[in-house]
Amino acid sequence: MQTVNVQKLCTYSGHRSSVYALQASDNPDIFFSGAGDGMIVKWNVQHPENGELIAKLPNSVYALHHFQPQVLLAGHNYDGIHLLDVQNKKETGSLHFTEAAIFDVQSVGNKVFAASGDGMVTSIDGERLSVVQKVKHSEKNARTMAIHAERGELAVGYSDHFIRIFDVDTLQLKQEWKAHGNSVFTIRYTPDGKLLLSGSRDARLKAWDVPAGYLQEREIVAHMYAINHIEFSPNGKHFVTCSMDKSIKVWDLAELKLLKVIDKVRHAGHGTSVNKLLWTSHLLSASDDRTISAWDLIFNFEDR
Repeated sequence: MQTVNVQKLCTYSGHRSSVYALQASDNPDIFFSGAGDGMIVKWNVQHPENGELIAKLPNSVYALHHFQPQVLLAGHNYDGIHLLDVQNKKETGSLHFTEAAIFDVQSVGNKVFAASGDGMVTSIDGERLSVVQKVKHSEKNARTMAIHAERGELAVGYSDHFIRIFDVDTLQLKQEWKAHGNSVFTIRYTPDGKLLLSGSRDARLKAWDVPAGYLQEREIVAHMYAINHIEFSPNGKHFVTCSMDKSIKVWDLAELKLLKVIDKVRHAGHGTSVNKLLWTSHLLSASDDRTISAWDLIFNFEDR
């Protein structure tokens, strides 16, 4: 029997609006946050009181992506993406290619992908910062992306309830299916690449068998309200989900079994929607309450 002990370590505060984005760096003690206030902040997990402002953009930041050492890509609401030199705290480039909100930014090599509120998936040359290709297969938001490097596939979750699989090099549509009963807010390939996990506004967590052509393997009513994000543990044995129901849930990946619920009553968790998770040296959670929390999770194995 597996149990989890949870300890809240600290709270990072300073944002003036909901925190939507968390992004790791090359250093496991350093991470970045982006929020509705347009601020992008650098944090050290050991010194939560010393947030360092990297950039202040005019609109909400829903997506941050660590593109190169000391280089962040920020998805700026209504104004494309911005290339940020985090060491010198300056913008080194920008690309305005959509009037819509950018919900996710991912990359493989120098190829950058952006998912936006106009239903567009845009391929961008990260070195030249120029648009390579755009594809649109829905009038609804393209909300979330995941890259399977070995298969050369880009998975995209949409607000029309579909997941679509594209070829990474050509953006040719390879497969699509209605995956959920509402918007798909988060998708992640498991570390071994065998499953694609998806979470939706319908509060369902689903697992799709990748080698079997994305056949549905499991469906779990995981939360009371929308699932906003999925994140894996550094060792790949566990994952966490967060939700509009204000909770974080800890799962065993091998069995897709719920191990722990982290919430306000039991663990002094967030009092509003938990929007994003990041798991490096600690588990970090970002919320509509304008704060980021750090958690220490200890897994114990007991003989029954």
